[in-house]
Amino acid sequence: MSQQAEVAVTATQGKPAKEILQAQPAGQAADQEPAHQEPADVEPASPEPDAAAPPAVAPAEPLRPVRLWLWIVTALVFLMVIVGGATRLTESGLSITEWKPVTGAIPPLSAEAWQGEFEKYKKIPQYSKLFPEITLDQFKVIYFWEWGHRQLGRLIGIVFALPLLWFAIRGVVRGKLLAQLLGVLALGGLQGAVGWWMVASGLVGRIEVAPERLMVHLTLAALTFIALIWIAAGLKPAPAETVRADVRRESSWLVWLFLAQIALGALVAGSRAGLTYNSWPLMDGHLVPPSDALMKLTPWWLNFLENPTMIQFQHRMFAYLLIALVIGHLSKVVQLPDAPHAGRRAGVIAGLTLAQAGLGIATLLMVLHAGRLPIHVALAHQGVAFLILGMAVVHARRTRPALQEP
Repeated sequence: MSQQAEVAVTATQGKPAKEILQAQPAGQAADQEPAHQEPADVEPASPEPDAAAPPAVAPAEPLRPVRLWLWIVTALVFLMVIVGGATRLTESGLSITEWKPVTGAIPPLSAEAWQGEFEKYKKIPQYSKLFPEITLDQFKVIYFWEWGHRQLGRLIGIVFALPLLWFAIRGVVRGKLLAQLLGVLALGGLQGAVGWWMVASGLVGRIEVAPERLMVHLTLAALTFIALIWIAAGLKPAPAETVRADVRRESSWLVWLFLAQIALGALVAGSRAGLTYNSWPLMDGHLVPPSDALMKLTPWWLNFLENPTMIQFQHRMFAYLLIALVIGHLSKVVQLPDAPHAGRRAGVIAGLTLAQAGLGIATLLMVLHAGRLPIHVALAHQGVAFLILGMAVVHARRTRPALQEP
């Protein structure tokens, strides 16, 4: 035995085994494993979970990409409505006299092509009666408004159709949801055809499009807007709230009443009824205009479509009705003890409706001396109308919290 080993044996004599193990260097006796060490291939036991705390499980949203895509398309439709309003207010809607769904995506690229489009425009009544002195450069401005409006429609079709095809191939959307989305696609295609049907009405014998066709065109856009929001809002889990059946019915009725008011607003725009009776709250000194002014056309039903006095009067009265209904709905919803989210939505709808009424009054009172509407105020009026409609759809859908089945 070496001298170092003898010293080590002497130093450990009389000490407990525990102290000997603690004093032993980590690198010594590497060929021996302690008796208490577990095998290397056995994982240590995990600590037992706290029985009092339930495991946190995040709610699954397999349709979240579909929902986000639908909201993007909804935003594009809203933009389309604003651009369409600007196209109408700038008298640009008749600047393109042909409907070319594919080749029309390319604007004129040469001086000769521009001159050819300008010559086509000179052949319609709007040129000779409204803009006989318009120059080619001025024509290019109104042309690009209408071209941009149509181009945005093409973009919406692509943004909707291609992801829909991808989601369908991968089986993300199927069954009832797929049928609903195909219905929206068909509605968008119909909207394009109706748009040309509307434009065609102003190319012969008129200086603007027919008001009733403008109403159909804008109403179809609103229906597409409603469908997109209804589907998208149904794809997200809603907070559990107790909403009475009568409140649910009222929320649905508000959607259709706001849609009707948008349709009446389209008649006001198409018939230029906003340029008459530019006072409030009276119309030429009357709360209700005389019957001979309201019903001056025959047959009687034609007054509701083509008589500017009746058109503006019914738009005003319907606005008052909506204000009363949304305030009454709000007063009922805020009394529900277990529906705070519904109460907040109803409050937003009521606030937007009052703001919209103010914009409508401002649009009437701010008519320019040249007989034209202030574009920024008129566009705000149209935009807020669709914001109210969208919020009403969300409100109606979220009172029915069942998720859309894929």
